[in-house]
Amino acid sequence: MTDFTTWNAGGEKIAIRKNLRVPMRDGVELAADAYQGTEDKPRPALVALSPYGKELQALALTTPPQRRPSPMWDGCIEAGDIARIVKEDYVHVIGDLRGSGDSGGEHIGNYNAGGVPLGQDAYDFIEWVAAQPWCDGNVGMVGISYFGSMQVLAAAERPPHLKAIFVSGGHYDFYETTYHGGVMWFMPRAAREGRGGDSGWAFTDRVKSRMVEKYSPEELKLLVKKRLQDPDIAAWPNLVHVLNYPKNHEAWFDIVMNELDGEWYEERNPITLAPNIDIPVWLQIDQGRGWTMDGTIELFNSLKGPKKLDIGPYPPMQSRPFIEEHEKMFRWYDYWIKGIDNGVMDEPAVSVFVEGSRELVTGQAWPPKDVEYRSLYLRPRHKLSTEPELMGAEYAAPDGFYQAPLTVTDKVEIISWSTPPFEQDTEMIGTGAAHIFAEIDQPDSNFILRLWDYAPNGKRQLITSGYLKASHRELDERTTEGNPYHPHTRAVPVEPGQIEEYVLRLYPFANTFKPGHKLTIELSNAEPLADEHNALLPPDAFHLPVGRPVTHKIYRDADHPSRLVLPFTTRKAEDPAD
Repeated sequence: MTDFTTWNAGGEKIAIRKNLRVPMRDGVELAADAYQGTEDKPRPALVALSPYGKELQALALTTPPQRRPSPMWDGCIEAGDIARIVKEDYVHVIGDLRGSGDSGGEHIGNYNAGGVPLGQDAYDFIEWVAAQPWCDGNVGMVGISYFGSMQVLAAAERPPHLKAIFVSGGHYDFYETTYHGGVMWFMPRAAREGRGGDSGWAFTDRVKSRMVEKYSPEELKLLVKKRLQDPDIAAWPNLVHVLNYPKNHEAWFDIVMNELDGEWYEERNPITLAPNIDIPVWLQIDQGRGWTMDGTIELFNSLKGPKKLDIGPYPPMQSRPFIEEHEKMFRWYDYWIKGIDNGVMDEPAVSVFVEGSRELVTGQAWPPKDVEYRSLYLRPRHKLSTEPELMGAEYAAPDGFYQAPLTVTDKVEIISWSTPPFEQDTEMIGTGAAHIFAEIDQPDSNFILRLWDYAPNGKRQLITSGYLKASHRELDERTTEGNPYHPHTRAVPVEPGQIEEYVLRLYPFANTFKPGHKLTIELSNAEPLADEHNALLPPDAFHLPVGRPVTHKIYRDADHPSRLVLPFTTRKAEDPAD
């Protein structure tokens, strides 16, 4: 058991086993590195799996953690703090997924690997680790984002030696990760292909497009031609290139070609697998990127076993190399893997940091407090009011904005409405909705709404956001007051000149508006390329803008009550001692 080299990390010696070969049930071998203390004894293991490359993850030993907007921030160094994990007496095992890095086999599509579900490979990997003489047979997992999603896929397969998981910043519903309200998000390309501050996948010639594998060249040519008929796609040079040269952008090509939800995404959706998970699960997410909060909460509600939900403060992007949340993770694993009774299960299941008040509230479910949905109505002179408009459209003339495509302008038109300053602390925790009655002069557009907390000194912080492609306006049977859902299974063009009600889902949030602060909403059909929020995100973390000129009329009269529906809390937080 001395087949390792050593590394001195801050005075701590670490034993490293490089390029271990991990056999899968079909004969393919995955590559892995293992890090542990130099004392020759078996330890519990924390497994990290992704296609980002184990050599990149090793930089956690040598690269000081970076926060956005540092240009050295690399979004793919996500496997965790190797030195800290070793210091806590765990073996940190970092593996390359099938078809990536030094591993064998093919990787076809996103959460599919040559016809083998990634959860199946994770099962085999975990059971191999548990059987090694340097492991005591107890296994957990570690890592954020893609690594986090892999934890859920692994747990759903129920490997016997996987005792618990701790998931931070995972992405779950794969459609909602790549299309927000039907609007394409560019960040998945950054993660996969290394744009905008990410190294991307450790590509090999065995990473392939599922669409290219599934369709004949003739069929694919017709599908590409149809996709290029979307003027938003056709106006964006990068996407024209992707669609014409799919073998240069395998995984991203698949996402661009599948703009509607359905089987292609659902078979990769960890949330649909959640009922199979029976081990303890801790889910952690920070505020600022609402779609990840939304998926995390949906996953939490689907789990049946011991579970915790921990929602942290803004800003949304953690350090790279990833070092946050380890203290909580070790408490979780010390309890479930090492058997240390540290009281972690005596604490409330749900913990939420509330922006504004900077308080921590707890409960047994999301939201941790009772809420009452109340409306704030769009009114003249860009005001938000608790009282609806009484006049008809002939007197309450609509607001509006015209947006030229970003091919001819760099100005994003934004229209806003604000409340008067709050007179007392006003807390909101939950999801919300924006009901926008609008008339557009094109068959499609985007509606992008951002909700801000404005301080008296003019400083502001983003609280939540909502996105909806106009052609995806249909709602489904899950919709309730303040909690809308869209199926995204078809696109229905808008009749130009017709007033339609567009209901935007406002992603989950938690905020207390302090006295003197104002709530402001901004509505646009594209995103500003740089502001105080976007500076915290990688450069490619924006949404596909509309590729045609569109005039938007926003109605807010007695017959068209454009409004926000927001979750005002109605009781105090649960006392952790109760």
